[in-house]
Amino acid sequence: KTHLNVVVIGHVDSGKSTTTGHLIYQCGGIAKRTIEKFEK
Repeated sequence: KTHLNVVVIGHVDSGKSTTTGHLIYQCGGIAKRTIEKFEK
């Protein structure tokens, strides 16, 4: 896989972690099994 370094800068509670999590999920960086585990 190709590696990509991303820097996210923002104020407290601006959604940095949420945005980064969605980006990783949309790019297929999280296994479907892992997502299902946390949905339970």
